[in-house]
Amino acid sequence: MFHGDRPIYLQIRDIIVARIIDRTDGDGDQLPSVRALAVELAVNPLTVAKAYQELQAAGLVAAKKGVGLYVEAGARATLLRSERTAFLREEWPRIRTRVERLGLSPSDLFADA
Repeated sequence: MFHGDRPIYLQIRDIIVARIIDRTDGDGDQLPSVRALAVELAVNPLTVAKAYQELQAAGLVAAKKGVGLYVEAGARATLLRSERTAFLREEWPRIRTRVERLGLSPSDLFADA
């Protein structure tokens, strides 16, 4: 499930981000507890806690004392903006270069494989 090119807590953060973007977890939804997610992903609870801390620091989730973590209102829109920007800045240039190198056209990219 996890790969070695990035720290596991960032990969867990990415899983949660994807769930928010995909609307699996929406505004106001409670996230799994640290322990529950740690068991589900077979990782140390401290690793999950660090991923949750990242999301809290970004203002995407908030803790309700004694209850748990919840997705903040507007988190999906915020994530879409930041993920799109990151894609265009970091991933797209590599993809575009490869597409050009291979001589692919837009119709090639969208044709069924």
